[in-house]
Parts: sequence; C-alpha cells; structure tokens
Amino acid sequence: QNWTRGMSYCLHSESHLDTGPIYVRENGKLHVVNQGAGGIQNVTPKTRPFRLFSRGFSVELCMNREDDRARRQRTDHFIFTYTKEGNLRYSAKSLFSLVLGYISDNVDHIDSLIGFPEQIAEKLFSAAEARQKFTEPVTGLRALQKFTEAYGSLVLCSLCLRNRYLVISEKLEEIKSFRELTCLDLSCCKLGDEHELLEHLTKEALSSVKRLLLKDNSLSDAGLRRMTAPVRVLKKGLENLLVLDLSCNPKITDVGIGYLLSFKKLNCLDISETGLKDVNAVIKRIQMQIGLVHSKVPLKEFDHSNCKTEGWAEQTVLQWEQAVMEAIKPQDTLRSRTAALHFYGKTHRIEEVVKCTLVEAETKASGNLQFYKEKVQNCHLSLQKEVAGSHELKNNKKRALAEQEGERTSKQKHLCLTVEDWDLLNTY
Repeated sequence: QNWTRGMSYCLHSESHLDTGPIYVRENGKLHVVNQGAGGIQNVTPKTRPFRLFSRGFSVELCMNREDDRARRQRTDHFIFTYTKEGNLRYSAKSLFSLVLGYISDNVDHIDSLIGFPEQIAEKLFSAAEARQKFTEPVTGLRALQKFTEAYGSLVLCSLCLRNRYLVISEKLEEIKSFRELTCLDLSCCKLGDEHELLEHLTKEALSSVKRLLLKDNSLSDAGLRRMTAPVRVLKKGLENLLVLDLSCNPKITDVGIGYLLSFKKLNCLDISETGLKDVNAVIKRIQMQIGLVHSKVPLKEFDHSNCKTEGWAEQTVLQWEQAVMEAIKPQDTLRSRTAALHFYGKTHRIEEVVKCTLVEAETKASGNLQFYKEKVQNCHLSLQKEVAGSHELKNNKKRALAEQEGERTSKQKHLCLTVEDWDLLNTY
C-alpha cells in the first residue's frame, strides 16, 4: 500500500504531463491508477484512445516542393463542366487518363516501346506532344527516338521541310531519328554537297524513301556521287527511289547525270535549270538506259503539292517551326529600323533573304527537262508483238551501250569507284 501511495503521489505531483493511463498488476489482477483521486481502482480498464502527438500537432503532406509545377493546386485530376443553369460541376478523370498523363510527363524515362500496342502509343504520343515534350533539347530527342524505333512510318511517313533551313539546323538530330520515310521534301534549303543530312540520305534508315525533292540546294556532281555511291556499289541506300527532283542546281553537269543512271526504279526525274552542256545527248542517254521519256509539259509530280508532313509527329514539326520563328523575332525590329533609314534617305540597307519561289510556270519550255516512264500496255498485244518488242528493246540497249562506250573518256571510266566513294562506303 505504501508503494502504491508513493507512486500515486509521484504521478499526482507531475499531473501536468499527460502520460495517459498507467496499469499495475498486483496479486494477479490488473489495476488502473486514478490520478485525480490519487488511489487505485480495482475495475476493468476502460478503453481510452492513445494519443501519440499533442492536441496542437498537425501534419501537412507535400510532394516535391522544389518543383514549381507541384506547388500549384492539383486540379488536373478533375473535369470541370457547367450545367444549363450555370452551375459548376466537376467529375473525376478516369484512371487511364491519369496514368496516360503521368507517363507523358515522364516520357523520356521510357526504356522501350517495342511491342507496345499502337492505339495506346498514339494516345501517349499525342499527350506528350500536347505538353511539348518533343521540343525540349535533350529529353525531347530521347523520347522521340523511342517512338521512331518502335513504330517507324506511323510516327512520320512524309516530311516536308521546304524552305525551312533553320528548322533543319536546329533539329537535325531529331530529323535524322525519323525512319521509314517514303517522301522527303528538302527544296530551297541550300544544303550543299557536304551537309550532314545529305549524307544521312544514304543510310539504311532512309532506304524506304520513294520521293525525294532536292530543288535549289546548291548540289554539284560531287554531291550526286556521294549520294549514289551505296546504290552503285552495294545496292543499298536510295535503291527504291521513284521520283527525284534536282532542278535549279546549276553545278550539276553531264557527268553528274551519269551517276543517276544507277536508279533503275526511277519513274520521274527533273533536271531543269542545271548546268548541262549537251542536252540532247543527256536526253537520249536517260531514255536508253533507264527508260525515261522527255516530257514536253510540266509534270504534276513536281508541283510540290503531293509531299506534305503526315504522321503522328505532324504537330511536332509545326512546334519546331514556331520555336524557330520565336527565336528570330528580334530581327523584325531591326528590319523596321532599316526601313526607316531607307525612307529618310540613308544608304545603309540590309539585304533580305531571298526565298525560293516554287512556281513551275516561270520555267521556260526550252529549259524544261522533266522525264517520266511511259506505262506499258501489253494486255491486248499478241505474243509475237511482245517478242518483237523485247528483241527491239535489246537491240536499242546494245546500241545505247555502244554509244556510251564511245562517248566516255578515260577519266569518266574511273569515276565509278573513287577514293571518296570508298571512304563513304567504309562508314557502313
């Protein structure tokens, strides 16, 4: 009894501490210490909630305070609509939408999408595109490569970069990541023979290109030699090319046209406004060796309306162009100042960039060097006519080869495999 009274006195003296109920086992029974009365009650202990923290303690759940996007109020989990009466109504988004949004925010951390369903991948690409994830410098390229590796032509099957040299220079690696393109328009970009993108055209990733437009790109015979080296020697590269536009490249001569004869599947060719010397000989050579006929009128295949950007990444290319235009906006103020100086009689003037005009009507009829392959209709021909035509075709080829050997010089005979060709082929 003295021991229990001492404990009760001790606890009573420190009553300011809320330690909760204390139980004492004595003679096989459990007793609870009553601090208010200072004694021990031999009763069944009442269940009393155990308080881990004091009454004034509170907890606030925070997620990634360093990220500014996490500080804002999270309302993207709900869909807000208005009723006819004008009342605000909200409903929770589906779990699929929430997961899709989370993955699109972290799309650059995806390991691989190979084998992933195309329908879900398209929605994921659209969600990431809406967040402009593919415009980011490093993470955008990594995320875009994951999609192009898995889906190829679905991401982009046709790409039009006509007169968009700034987009090519800023997003060259992203453009090189596109695979299985069937149409590529690089007209009026002034790339030249040594541009990295032209070298990329010879890679296996772009062997599916069937329509290639290279109008007004400052190309020469050396550039054509590099482009055709894999086809001439390894039968790789642009071997599936059907339409080729090389117009408005004055540095391309008769020698460069000889490299194009390796494109056996070519159906349409445009070499207008090039630096040809013997036009009649070139026309005859093209007709005899690859079966293309000189067209008297401009062909619709070269009106630059058939090649458009098509695929999942269509809006992504537009975002790239908008970003480039935003970057060069300060030049508008400089242009206005220049106009003001010119108005007040100042001689200082900055020349504007001359853009390429894609108007085929401006091409003279005499300078129109477009070729096409005639459609052979043998459905109603007899067997004898077919045999006679094949013999005649063989004789024409023999004559063409004989004339070609007579026209070639000793220098042109060794143009098939040069040192530059071997250097280019060694990169494969």
